[in-house]
Amino acid sequence: MGVKTNKAEYFEKLKGLLETYKSIFIVAVDNVSSQQMHEIRVSLRGQGVVLMGKNTMVRRAIRILTPDFPEYERLLPFVKGNVGFVFTNDDLKMIRDKVLANKIAAPARAGAVAPLDVYVPAGNTGMEPGKTSFFQALGIPTKIARGTIEITTDLKLVEAGSKVGASEATLLNMLNISPFTYGMGISHVYDQGQVFAPSVLDIDESQLLKVFLSAVNTIATISLAANYPTLPSVIHSLVNSYKRAIAVALGTEYSWDAIEQIKDRIANPDAYAADTPAAAAAGGSSAPAAAAAEAKKDESEAEESDEGGFGDLFG
Repeated sequence: MGVKTNKAEYFEKLKGLLETYKSIFIVAVDNVSSQQMHEIRVSLRGQGVVLMGKNTMVRRAIRILTPDFPEYERLLPFVKGNVGFVFTNDDLKMIRDKVLANKIAAPARAGAVAPLDVYVPAGNTGMEPGKTSFFQALGIPTKIARGTIEITTDLKLVEAGSKVGASEATLLNMLNISPFTYGMGISHVYDQGQVFAPSVLDIDESQLLKVFLSAVNTIATISLAANYPTLPSVIHSLVNSYKRAIAVALGTEYSWDAIEQIKDRIANPDAYAADTPAAAAAGGSSAPAAAAAEAKKDESEAEESDEGGFGDLFG
């Protein structure tokens, strides 16, 4: 009866958390002490809830609750190993930082898998010469200086992902080196129906906007080259078509109200010289000449090119 009661209570607790919170951190708790767990729970009080349980029980509970919460079935592939859940409705970055903040230094233990490379730094160890053979057995270069053993060069003692040997663990403890830090880690994040890696939380809005604009520019470029209209390319096509229409109007008798002033400026540059005294003083009559040359260039380009994007008025 006790086991069944505990399972029923666990299911009800998990169901209540799923109904209350929209975001879940799937956390790894290898080598996390009970004191650390307590401190993490305290730091999250009022902002999140930590839930642990046997994986078989967690998977069974999620499957039972799947009819009411089908989206949570996506959590099942990640319920393996020594993991737990942190439920929250608060800012994900803030909760992540609180979860990861609680770490403690730990000595190397024989048989433990090293999470990172471990180096023994060069320098005086303070040990007596009688222990030289111990260093030689590990292949660590030493010399005797002022009656003590001195390591002559930095040496990688343990490689990340490998198990720490008994001799390596003993030496690190003798040197008072605690190379590892242990704390709660985050393997995946669930938020509103989506499961993603915690690194996604480091992407800020400026990066997203930059990627989005780059994609829009790429689509517009391809659309214009293929002469296939898309929403990003429409404005470019309209502008290009209007520029061609202006070039044609300047080279023919075709006209409309908006083009009349441009034509008049080209035909009578002296009449508009007073409107731009600075330009006239700096370049004399070169500005009207440049405008006329530009107009002729546009006209020439319009006659030579038969390519037009979406919205080309004279394609």
